Parts: sequence; structure tokens; C-alpha cells
Amino acid sequence: MTEAAGTPEWIAIEATVTSCRYQFRAFSPLAFGFQMGEKFRITFDYYAHGRLYSDEFQSPVAVPQSERIPVSYNPLDPSQNSRSSPGTPLAPASRKASITVGIVGSILLSLLWLALLRGCHAR
Repeated sequence: MTEAAGTPEWIAIEATVTSCRYQFRAFSPLAFGFQMGEKFRITFDYYAHGRLYSDEFQSPVAVPQSERIPVSYNPLDPSQNSRSSPGTPLAPASRKASITVGIVGSILLSLLWLALLRGCHAR
């Protein structure tokens, strides 16, 4: 334990990569359609205090499945680790919500445009 800070030092271990998925980005007008940031979502498992923990992080390069990677974890809360990505861009659930809002918005705008065109030709 570090005496100055009063918090325990994190414990270094090795974790095993369980999956590596390419992460597609939604179109971003500010990025002009180019992907920005990390591209791969890496899922990994590690054992701490006799329990299995899983987490994921983003990486600009692919990490093969079953590869061993260094990880440190908080001994007071083993679910906290050095590879966690606290601000993942869009989780699958929020991605689906964004797509749904986009589709509904497109339909509403199309109906509005159709109503405007019909109004011009109604004479």
C-alpha cells in the first residue's frame, strides 16, 4: 500500500483476449465520413481474487484472440482495471436508438416534403 496516498497499489496480471471486433462508425458530418479514433473493440477476461472478470477496450490495432495482454486491477474493486474504456462511443443499444431516430426523422421529412409538393400542385 502506498502510504502517501493511502490507497493500495494496483496488481499487475495478464488477461486473455476473448474477441476482437472491427467497430464500424456511423457517418459523422464533422468528420466528413472518415472514421475517427479507435477502430477495434477488444474483449478480455482476467482472474482476480478467484473470480473471472470481463471487460473491453478500444484499440487502433487488432489484437488476436487468445493473446495475453498486461492488465492491472484495483485490489479493493477487482472489476476496475487499467484497460477499461470509460467513455465508449456508442453501445449497441444506443446505436440502435440512433438508427431508429434517424429513420423516423427521414420518414417525417419525406412526408413533409411530399405535403409541400402536393400543396403546390393542388390548384
